[in-house]
Amino acid sequence: MSETLFPSWPDVAPQLIDVAAGRSPADTVIRGGTWVNVHTREILPDHDIAIKCGRIAYVGTDASYCIGQDTKVIEAKGRFMIPGLCDAHMHIESGMLTPAEFARAVIPHGTTTMFTDPHEIANVMGLEGVRLMHDEALMQPVNIYTQMPSCAPSAPGLETTGFEITPDDVTEAMSWPGIIGLGEMMNFPGVAAADPKMLAEIGAAQRAGKTVGGHYASPDLGPDFAAYVAGGPADDHEGTSEADAITRTRQGMRAMMRLGSAWYDVESQITAITEKGLDSRSFILCTDDCHSGTLVHDGHMNRVVRHAIACGCDPVVALQMATINTATHFGLEREIGSLTPGRRADVILTSDLNELPIETVIARGQIVAENGAITVECPHLHWPDHARGTVHLGHELREDDFEITAPKGANIATVNVIGVVENQAPTKALKAELPVEDGRIEANGEICQIALVERHRGTGGVSNAFVSGFGYQGKMAMASTVAHDSHHMIVVGTDRTQMALAANRLAEVGGGVTLFRDGEELALVELPIAGLMSDSPATEVAARAQALGKAMEACGCSLNNAYMQHSLLALVVIPELRISDLGLVDVTQFKKIPVIESTE
Repeated sequence: MSETLFPSWPDVAPQLIDVAAGRSPADTVIRGGTWVNVHTREILPDHDIAIKCGRIAYVGTDASYCIGQDTKVIEAKGRFMIPGLCDAHMHIESGMLTPAEFARAVIPHGTTTMFTDPHEIANVMGLEGVRLMHDEALMQPVNIYTQMPSCAPSAPGLETTGFEITPDDVTEAMSWPGIIGLGEMMNFPGVAAADPKMLAEIGAAQRAGKTVGGHYASPDLGPDFAAYVAGGPADDHEGTSEADAITRTRQGMRAMMRLGSAWYDVESQITAITEKGLDSRSFILCTDDCHSGTLVHDGHMNRVVRHAIACGCDPVVALQMATINTATHFGLEREIGSLTPGRRADVILTSDLNELPIETVIARGQIVAENGAITVECPHLHWPDHARGTVHLGHELREDDFEITAPKGANIATVNVIGVVENQAPTKALKAELPVEDGRIEANGEICQIALVERHRGTGGVSNAFVSGFGYQGKMAMASTVAHDSHHMIVVGTDRTQMALAANRLAEVGGGVTLFRDGEELALVELPIAGLMSDSPATEVAARAQALGKAMEACGCSLNNAYMQHSLLALVVIPELRISDLGLVDVTQFKKIPVIESTE
């Protein structure tokens, strides 16, 4: 049932009242379970839930009077009844899946609501891409709300995107039925400087009564942070320390603590609750970015909640941060987030609050998954042909497109190097001395070459630099058209011939990720939709992604979820050093810097 067809409370209020009063039977009764009440933080045994028209009509100790001849009865004795889990901030495209296939992957894990920011596709296809994501989201049997992307480009003047998002785009999107707010405001320097475009976007969202998402990726908590908060963002998921969480919540923001495929920021922040005793109502759990392998093998929001509990959080508090806190933040407390009358009947049955096995998932009153298996269809949108043809290189790339030349007569070059940090979004700004051979600077040891290949307009542009931390060995290269946030093409390699092979291969298949070693393709994940997503089942995409991970390991890389690190190397709004189609970017100062510092 789509969002646009799902009945609103006024449409079904008479039926809910009649069931609660005993004048008509419920559609479904869940009987004898232990009610986890996230409003009062109580665990109440032997309770029933009566459901009508996809919403909860009654919760109490005896719903037998709501049971009629055709009422479906679900026995919950010995199990906890908890609200369906909400992901407060995430990007569907990071799963390499379309909304339909992402929903299919996460529903068995108990996720019944997602707040998605499709700014990845916005960079490739503009407002049309956002609308396509929005429309497919509305077709799903669970709640997928869309935040209108705010920053494409994320850092104006430092990168070039396929399309730009404007205040007029934001104003238009605010009228769409599934738009819940403005996506993460990544241009934090722009907000702090009162940039008219950024404030116009924020104003459009606030005039529509929508929530403005935040993204303050800086350790500086002084005047710039104060200016950013004054600019209107209501939450932030970029905190990495207890001090970050405390500072944000003291200023009235919601601290969104994330556990994604490569971001492990819950443990370092949750001590603000478990040790400092701050009010947990200001804290929310989210994933931000989860790739298909994590979804298939490890879970989704259930994984985040379990992790929070393992970090010392009370189980019910952890559940609140993945249900009612999220609903309240987005103004949906009367719609989702708790098991109380009038709300959508999004219910999980689980036998253990600590380990959180997801045994039965009910969304909008219908069983959608049992024991890890989905039981409903997730409808697909018909994506237009031009959404599958977005990789335009301009010409076939050659080895010399990836050369970094030194001034004549140089033997050694001191260069700026992007340093990858395992399990974190930030990078380090490093320097290294590299040899010059035949006028070309040669990467060696831990240092690889990195290139950002323009792929939206077919300019043929290639921006070259250096990166360390992957540990690659031998002659290899990996290329990806997932390159947050501009989504050109990132190529990392130890050999320029392999880099050209990998880049050209992605142009041939229409986008994705590939790895070459010694002229042989070891792995390929095809992502034909916008060069970002596949409409194949998550299990198939995860299998290909797993093969990619093994190929990376075979080439010497031992980083956890190294693909995520690879895909973020062009994210010019997270310190310290990144690459864009315009060159190397110092994100601490938001300015371009040279690759070569000096030569001798």
